[in-house]
Amino acid sequence: MPILKKEVEAAPAGHPTYSEVFPCVPSTAEAGRRLVRGVLGMWHLDALADRAELIVTELIANASRHTPCPVIRLVVGRPSETRVRVGIVDEEPSRLPELSHAGEEDESGRGLLLVEAVADCWGCDLQIARGRLRGKEVWAELQTGSTE
Repeated sequence: MPILKKEVEAAPAGHPTYSEVFPCVPSTAEAGRRLVRGVLGMWHLDALADRAELIVTELIANASRHTPCPVIRLVVGRPSETRVRVGIVDEEPSRLPELSHAGEEDESGRGLLLVEAVADCWGCDLQIARGRLRGKEVWAELQTGSTE
């Protein structure tokens, strides 16, 4: 999983990026799923909705469980014509995501394993603004299967 340091910058022209701030609580997953499904519908990419909803559910669960942040930002974008990226941005750069290996009896600890299983790739980018570390974005990408 790559962890990159990059300046926060505007997305290049092309498909818009949709973003909304939500409370960092597990119940946010329902609103996150609606946003992702709606955006994918606008892009005529409904076939990706189930996988994207699972991803956003797991990323929100991880943020609410492993960070003390009061809010998170859900981002849905198109880094290219053939990829969709779903990400969760929080202000806790010191808590980086890790794949865990839950035991058979464990009730949690499989979220990133699910993300890895359904996404084409995933990772974490540290967010730097004005020379200071401001947070991180944990993201996953899905191939669209089209070249529009």
